Amino acid sequence: MQSIPPTSSHVATWLIAGIAILGVIVRPARVSEAVWAVLGALTLVLFSLLSVADAVAAVRAGTDVYLFLTCMMVLAELARREGLFDWLAAYAVRGARGSASRLFALIYAVGILVTVFLSNDATAVVLTPAVYAATKDAGAPPLPYLLICAFIANAASFVLPISNPANLVVYGASLPPLTRWLAQFAIPSGASIVATYFLLRLTQRAELGGTIAHKVAVPPLTPAGRVAAGGIAATAVLLSVSSARGGALGLPTFLAGAAAWIAVMLVHRAAPWAVFKGVSWSVLPLVAGLFVLVKGVDDTGVLAPLIHILPARAHAAPNATAFAAGALAALASNLVNNLPLGLAAGHLASAAQLSPHLTGALLVGVDLGPNLSVTGSLATILWLLALRREGVHVGGWRFLKLGSLIMPLALTAALLSFVLIKAL
Repeated sequence: MQSIPPTSSHVATWLIAGIAILGVIVRPARVSEAVWAVLGALTLVLFSLLSVADAVAAVRAGTDVYLFLTCMMVLAELARREGLFDWLAAYAVRGARGSASRLFALIYAVGILVTVFLSNDATAVVLTPAVYAATKDAGAPPLPYLLICAFIANAASFVLPISNPANLVVYGASLPPLTRWLAQFAIPSGASIVATYFLLRLTQRAELGGTIAHKVAVPPLTPAGRVAAGGIAATAVLLSVSSARGGALGLPTFLAGAAAWIAVMLVHRAAPWAVFKGVSWSVLPLVAGLFVLVKGVDDTGVLAPLIHILPARAHAAPNATAFAAGALAALASNLVNNLPLGLAAGHLASAAQLSPHLTGALLVGVDLGPNLSVTGSLATILWLLALRREGVHVGGWRFLKLGSLIMPLALTAALLSFVLIKAL
């Protein structure tokens, strides 16, 4: 296939999108990520690099994701306000019975549950401060336990479709039903979770050998807290049923979150909008802006070579191609953040009509790759912000040194198990 030289409009689109995504990752002058994404999207439209109609269509394409994110953020804020995660973390400290290693395992288990049923962003935003408070009460060094919140947020993010908004972005309207999803991802996600646990535990072993306090006060779970917990459980069941039937997840999730919100507000007899103050609403325009940016870049034909090459390579060597595609997606997620990469991967899978096997390998890379660096996923960026609010600072270089040990090995375990399932 003969390559076509890029036009000036193509170069301008790439430059604008690149600057916008860099702004999302770096946040110069502490300007919100959403501002950079929206400004980039508006610039493409203002300079006629993308039509208004195409931009609107790109925004509307994310409706399911917006509904899903709204529900998860509201549920997470309800759980935070009612002390549900503080309650769970305190029970984890008590259950550790003075063992730092046992506490590590218990918090890791809680992190898995939160990520699987509330999404990786909830783990970063809500569980992180609860873990910090629990370790402080236990007299334990907080960093090894706080690192759990960052790494499990990505390692467990493909157990279920709801575990990561990137999953909805990659598959879009072609999201597999739950039974097919579990058949494809249950073993690879298990490999990812187990490998990440042992590698993280190994790297933190020097600080996990002592004893910790175990007689910590467990805060009472209020009636509203029990309602919030019930709302989360009901949402998980509803989503599992909807996913098993192959239905869309956005609207059912949104309705479940709305019902839980109303129930908690009725118990409190509080103003219904009180919970909204703690929700990070800027995530929604951030995602919408990224949808528009990816649409603009996609229209330049930048993915055209892959659209032709990947299906041919996959036909000749399906397992090797799937492994290579997953590995490249993992590395690329740290250069451009996994949410825009997930959007691009979704466009690629649709345009090239990639097999479920190859699309699944891309998703493993998109979800797990961000454990390499702090720029890899929105969840890790939110985790850093949560740490700063607690006065804890983890530098990007320090995280990279740890991630370069953990992510490649966990990714290899996940991708190997993924391709072996197909081979068998």
